[in-house]
Amino acid sequence: MCDSVDEVTQAVLAKNDSLAAGLREELARRGVSVVNLLSSPGSGKTELLGRVLARAVGRGLPVAALTADLATENDAHRLARSGAPVKQLLTDGLCHLEARQLRGHVESWLPEGTSLLFVENVGNLVCPASYDLGESLRIVLMAVTEGEDKPLKYPTAFGSAHLVVLTKVDLAGPAGFDQAAFAANVQRVNPGVELLFSCARTDDGVDTLLERVLAVRDGVPVHRPPLAPRPHTHSHEGTEAGLVS
Repeated sequence: MCDSVDEVTQAVLAKNDSLAAGLREELARRGVSVVNLLSSPGSGKTELLGRVLARAVGRGLPVAALTADLATENDAHRLARSGAPVKQLLTDGLCHLEARQLRGHVESWLPEGTSLLFVENVGNLVCPASYDLGESLRIVLMAVTEGEDKPLKYPTAFGSAHLVVLTKVDLAGPAGFDQAAFAANVQRVNPGVELLFSCARTDDGVDTLLERVLAVRDGVPVHRPPLAPRPHTHSHEGTEAGLVS
């Protein structure tokens, strides 16, 4: 019997971690790598993901995407323009995805032969950061309009990232964004993590991001963040600059 809110939370997370571990093993057997995308609302992750999906489809890569939101299927419609198989996952008010939800969609929907599944998590840097989905790669995105101190305000999200992506870099000047201060703050909560820069409107960073994702799919070890929900269990040979700590 749980005696406190904290104990209930820990029990829920423990159950989720167990499900995520099983899902990760199942996906590995099927040759599927999952990329979990976390950000605040308005970071531009849907637009950037759409560009990445379109580039992957153009190269004939077997990719698919799940996009989660509290309501509406707007993001799924936007991502479907890429030509990739896309599924909307409505959370009915839940502020994050859990491993059980992802498992259900993997079992009922994931197209045969898919080797790379992008999961666009609910726009929120708090709750999603605590839930392992069985992903191979966790990417945290942030727009320059959000401020340099965001990594310090949300250390669990940024501290659990295998890769951090700064978006809308074309607006850095008008927003008065201090890129050096932001990079330093990222390193304070997640030493050694790679930081990519992107602008979906100009396609800057799209190819680099896709290459990083494909490297992980192909067995390159990921950076080991200090606040990962659980240890990364895959063991592969080989290295890739920027992905290994």
